[in-house]
Amino acid sequence: ELGQTVERMIQTLRDQLPATESGGRGWVPPGTHPDPRPPDEADVVVVGGGVVGWSVAYWLKVLEGQRRQHGMKVLVVERDPTYSRASTVLSAGGIRQQFSLPENIQMSRFSASFLRNINEYLGVPNEPPIDIQFQPSGYLFLASPQSAAMLEATVQVQREEGAKVILLSPTQLKAKFPWINTEDVAVASYGLEDEGWFDPWTLLNAFRRKAKSLGVKSCVGEVRAFVTSTHHMMAAAPPSARIKYVHIYMPDSLEYQPVACAIVVNAAGAWAGKLLEADGLPRWLCRPLLPIQPRKRYVFSWHCPNGPGLSCPFLIDTSGAYFRRDGIGGTYLGGMSPSKEEEPDPSNLSVDHNYFQEHIWPRLAQRVPAFESLRVRGSWAGYYDYNSFDQNGVLGPHPRLENMFLAAGFSGHGLQHSPAAGRAVAELVIKGQYETLDLRRLGWDRLVDGEPLVEHSVV
Repeated sequence: ELGQTVERMIQTLRDQLPATESGGRGWVPPGTHPDPRPPDEADVVVVGGGVVGWSVAYWLKVLEGQRRQHGMKVLVVERDPTYSRASTVLSAGGIRQQFSLPENIQMSRFSASFLRNINEYLGVPNEPPIDIQFQPSGYLFLASPQSAAMLEATVQVQREEGAKVILLSPTQLKAKFPWINTEDVAVASYGLEDEGWFDPWTLLNAFRRKAKSLGVKSCVGEVRAFVTSTHHMMAAAPPSARIKYVHIYMPDSLEYQPVACAIVVNAAGAWAGKLLEADGLPRWLCRPLLPIQPRKRYVFSWHCPNGPGLSCPFLIDTSGAYFRRDGIGGTYLGGMSPSKEEEPDPSNLSVDHNYFQEHIWPRLAQRVPAFESLRVRGSWAGYYDYNSFDQNGVLGPHPRLENMFLAAGFSGHGLQHSPAAGRAVAELVIKGQYETLDLRRLGWDRLVDGEPLVEHSVV
């Protein structure tokens, strides 16, 4: 009763704040409001104010400070200042080293180090220290007999990249986690270090506050159009174009503000593909299409007093269902990606509660018998910026739009890779090449060549 009373008081206070101060699952601290209107010009316009976009903006200012004295004008454009529909704050907040692609493992290792030392990077003088509420608990991937060889090969790649991951037999799995039903499990992989979950909202706001303290500007609006100059560099060279102006449409208005710019970073997340179909971009230059679309994913919260305790990992079942502990009071979060035939309508963020009852609960109860008596407490839906080509991020320059850089399509692992992805794109913009991590294989060329980089550990 006392807890519910306190929650109501907090919600009442939040409801009294201006609209730009609340939204999503968190609260925007004072001093982080977007500027009311965009400037007339900027050196770099970052389209998308999620965690990836703000990471790019932050790293641009950090790397600039290492090379030159004048101030680069960086503008972040976000159409949803409340972040009520943002992928960042609606995610499950996990970070793992257990990927099959070396580049993804490398980004996870970089990001884990970044988060471990977050106050050295994102701390602001005279501000309280940042606490992302990190919960160190390994991911636990279960493999059936049919997928055991693939899991074992993946773990070998992870170990070669320096990740600390062990393999568990069914007997070892049962000994470590007695609450698991090991039926149909041939082998499991368990992360021993740099895995767990944290508060996405805190990380997003930490990037925002630090970037703004370094001089990054922001505004509320939607980029719907561009002004470009189309030209041929040489007779034998393929045609290209350069973006000269970004048209930012103001909320609740027919007005738009043209912003002259030198560089555009497409960090629009689930709408990154749509951005490349905006007015003013020559259609014949934007081929192949960027295969990134919004895909709706449900997250459910439930209570089970007899469920797994504090040692509960972030478990990925053989069926694709997943769950993790949420706090210490017997509450859990989880979900499952649907099949292609069951993809829900992404035009809104409504939740199909029958999906949990019919698809997720039976799988959870089969794996964790205690979950047979769970009680659903809540749910929400968020977006994956889903790359239908190979479920991996697209990073780097656009091949025909000379001054556009891409940072989108992470298909569910953008939050955990945001520190690394932001630095990588900033290195390309400022230094003209990757220096910290070699992520060239994640560029546009693989889309043109039709050669996907398959990630086998997509959740």
